Amino acid sequence: MKKIFFIVSICALFSMSCNTVAKQEKAPEAIGPVPTAQQLAWHDLEFYWFIHFGPNTFTNKEWGHGDEPADAFNPTALDCNQWATIAKQSGAKGIILTAKHHDGFCLWPSKYSKHTVRESKWENGKGDVVKALSEACKANGLLFGIYLSPWDRNHPEYGTPEYNDVYVNTMAEVTTQYGPLFEFWWDGANGEGPNGKKQVYDFARFEKEIKKLAPDAVVFSDIGPDIRWVGNESGIAGKTNWNLLDTAGFTRGAGAPSQDTLNQGNVNGKNWIPAECDVSIRPGWFYHAEEDDKVKTPEQLFDLYLKSVGRGSSFLLNVPPDRRGLIHPNDSAALAGFKKYRDESFADNLFKNISVRYTNAAGEPVTIHFDNGFAKDYINAGGDKNIITIDPGKAETINCILLKEYIALGQSIKQFKCLLKNGEETVKTIEGTTIGHKRLLTFDATAVTSVDIVIEDTKGNALISDIAAYRIPGQLVEK
Repeated sequence: MKKIFFIVSICALFSMSCNTVAKQEKAPEAIGPVPTAQQLAWHDLEFYWFIHFGPNTFTNKEWGHGDEPADAFNPTALDCNQWATIAKQSGAKGIILTAKHHDGFCLWPSKYSKHTVRESKWENGKGDVVKALSEACKANGLLFGIYLSPWDRNHPEYGTPEYNDVYVNTMAEVTTQYGPLFEFWWDGANGEGPNGKKQVYDFARFEKEIKKLAPDAVVFSDIGPDIRWVGNESGIAGKTNWNLLDTAGFTRGAGAPSQDTLNQGNVNGKNWIPAECDVSIRPGWFYHAEEDDKVKTPEQLFDLYLKSVGRGSSFLLNVPPDRRGLIHPNDSAALAGFKKYRDESFADNLFKNISVRYTNAAGEPVTIHFDNGFAKDYINAGGDKNIITIDPGKAETINCILLKEYIALGQSIKQFKCLLKNGEETVKTIEGTTIGHKRLLTFDATAVTSVDIVIEDTKGNALISDIAAYRIPGQLVEK
């Protein structure tokens, strides 16, 4: 593997004092596939909402059959601003709406369907949920995304080549009328339509069109092109989680890699397609009154955060409005508690004022002083078999370590460990594989005077962009 070296003068890079200044060297090359600008921005979002809402909300179904009357959709007090306000208060960065689920009902008055809000009693057929939520997101500083199921159990042309034209036209409607979008979501479900036929989706055409219609949006499906399914609906990424995936031989909507592969990615995958962790705050995806007492607790939501964002993925949490068209108080209370836990857990970085020591390519010791946490860029920890020592200058009791890689140049670290030390004694060893965008390691509270991060195996240079430590409430530590 490559020996350790720095890319630029450390003092110039981080604007801080150094005991030893490394020589300026050429920036490292990217390692394998790298994210696009849109994917990098998506990685930084980390937490955002899903909203499942439609006729299923009123018929108590999860998958509608497409024969539900349009009048079944009739919220009595719909308030998209309430949704967006609660989402903002929860710390979410955006909302993805099920503009059309498998039942084919469109939450906007589509010109290409006769099964829409226009045909319902709600707002005397003049309502538009997609428009209302798009505007509410803009007003609350949130990003807006669209879920548009290719499956349509109502449209008479479903199962014919003409339906692909219909689907492209509906994509154009929602992107041009309600954008800009940060994410476009393709469900992989494909069943029979009202004529008993299944559709042969033209995903190659769909992808080409959506990239023209919404060039700044990332596109989700089981295998991308931009974001992949994590392989479960539990909100949990693999402890090993590569942002890379091999998609050769697979077709969207007609087969994907195994769920284990989707969960962990491919170490040498040919495409940068990171995982998104989707889960509902309730047992179901749509609102059901009998689940009002089954909302996930703040502690459960925080645990899912550690197992999604804390393993380098994003956390897509579904929060379904009730039959009034409002977020239920039980859901908003759980979300407020979840936000409080995150704020309190990560408010005080105990590794803010630290010295970072390791050896440069010339075999000389290098010490970098951080006076207010890590800078925005990265340190180049070279290849494997290198040790980065973190010295907080005084004993600290911690139970969480945060690590980040500079993923703009790829994902490199394959295996590492953290040695928690008290004096010369190693009092705890934390093993890890991948880091990626963010890794949150939790453990029982331990008093440390220093931490050694041992880079054991890499694909190239290990570029570390952040190191932090916290003392989070004990009951929230991942077991």
